[in-house]
Amino acid sequence: MISDIEIANQVKLKPITEIAENLGLKDDEIEFYGKYKAKINENAFERISRKDYGKLILVTAINPTPAGEGKTTVTIGLGQALNRINKKTVIALREPSMGPVFGIKGGATGGGYSQVLPMEDINLHFTGDMHAITSANNLLCAVLDNHIHQGNSLNIDPRQILVKRCVDMNDRALRNIVIGLGGTTNGIPREDGFIITVATEVMAILCLAKNLEDLRLRLGNILVAYSYSGEPIFAKDLKVDGAMTVLLKDAINPNLVQTIEGNSVIIHGGPFANIAHGCNSIRATELALKLGDYCVTEAGFGADLGAEKFLNIKCRVGNLKPSCVVLVATVRALKYSAGVKLNELSFENVSAVKKGVLNLGIHIENLQKQGLKVVVALNKFENDCHEEIQEIKNYCDKMDCKFAEIDVYKNGGNGAVNLADIVCEICKEKTEFRYLYDVTDSVKDKILKIAKEVYRADDVVYSPEAEKSLQKVKELKRDNLPICIAKTPYSLSDDQTKIGVRSGFDIHVKDITISNGAGFIVVLTGKILKMPGLPKIPASEKIDIDNKFKINGLF
Repeated sequence: MISDIEIANQVKLKPITEIAENLGLKDDEIEFYGKYKAKINENAFERISRKDYGKLILVTAINPTPAGEGKTTVTIGLGQALNRINKKTVIALREPSMGPVFGIKGGATGGGYSQVLPMEDINLHFTGDMHAITSANNLLCAVLDNHIHQGNSLNIDPRQILVKRCVDMNDRALRNIVIGLGGTTNGIPREDGFIITVATEVMAILCLAKNLEDLRLRLGNILVAYSYSGEPIFAKDLKVDGAMTVLLKDAINPNLVQTIEGNSVIIHGGPFANIAHGCNSIRATELALKLGDYCVTEAGFGADLGAEKFLNIKCRVGNLKPSCVVLVATVRALKYSAGVKLNELSFENVSAVKKGVLNLGIHIENLQKQGLKVVVALNKFENDCHEEIQEIKNYCDKMDCKFAEIDVYKNGGNGAVNLADIVCEICKEKTEFRYLYDVTDSVKDKILKIAKEVYRADDVVYSPEAEKSLQKVKELKRDNLPICIAKTPYSLSDDQTKIGVRSGFDIHVKDITISNGAGFIVVLTGKILKMPGLPKIPASEKIDIDNKFKINGLF
């Protein structure tokens, strides 16, 4: 089969004006970024503010494996399938980060005949949102260091600065650096470091802000440092929140593009789920829910990370209630979870599938205990055998969970019409969605509940540094916030080598920080990093462009 970018290049795109018109958007509600991209502005929000929400469908997955699951591809394919059965459906996705694009994971625009287009633009600079977020974050850092250099009237302790500069790239060399070298005119020397843009609190804030006023308020509430006397210093104390908001005035507006079949897609915001909360913006989801009868959206990585944070952070902030959850799995990934080597996944192995479905079962149980109806979407590969598929179907029946075989990579929306029919039936049923924990619970109780109920850990162990940080959370009276656990996506534990289903383990908390503007507590576990590195052979080695400006090698 030809590559994703070759498939994308064969498609005759519809003008974005046509996509907007099909959604019912008016001329003064969109701002053009070329022929095939646009932003949806505040005029649209004001006009549809009183409209009812459609049905919210969350797509998530089992723990990711090198074998691939295709969650974004399924999200797009399902959206196309719903439109094929005449259900007005809008897809809401996260924006890709260039770190994974040039690294190992790849982009985030789907694949095969279930893609969002123009995929080259979306995976690279798109409409400049990532650059705006990077600039706003780095302005905050620059103003903070300048304040210290210019006399430090706020008495900021350089040893207790909490914000870091960022770049939208995997660059391990920037994790730990020293700044301010070269003499007195270059600032005060101190240790610093970079994180990837998608891990910044500014990104999280953009995705949780309801409007421009809320955005500015949240930016001002970013906890940036402590003074020598231990007093908290916020971005608003540096009087930089207004300028940061100005830099984000366009980025706050969601982006409108299309699928390979000409369906509407709203893409906005892109925090990773392993180091952030993993969901596209509330504004994008709200638009999709009001402009369509169905909104199909996704959450990052597996259900233990992305879906948990979607349900307990995003749904809480945005007052959202999913009508259905689609849990993506593959035969290959389930066999890998059972310990089968990567080069042996194509061979029939029913016994490995029987073991691997236990990982699937934990995710089903986790979603069901929050009162949600689940359908497992088995993303088919050529070498899947009937007996293996039947084993998964039988297991889903035992778990009181619907099941559908799909092939959206090769067949686009046609490959998921059966899934679309099941989803529509589930959406007619009443759900009793509930949060996993109360925000009024103690911080340790909230963390323990996630660790035990979602990861199946025995206990949570805190480092001395984490205990100190927890005390600061209590002193600031911010212990009533939701929890965002930074954890490896590859395991239910905090050790990425422990794949499949494990028992008899603890979750190890290294540190705890407050994303005060975003409105949640970040719990750092295991060996999680906020600045990833490139692999030995990065994807960038295959990407090039010819003299006719045609990009090749981009998946």
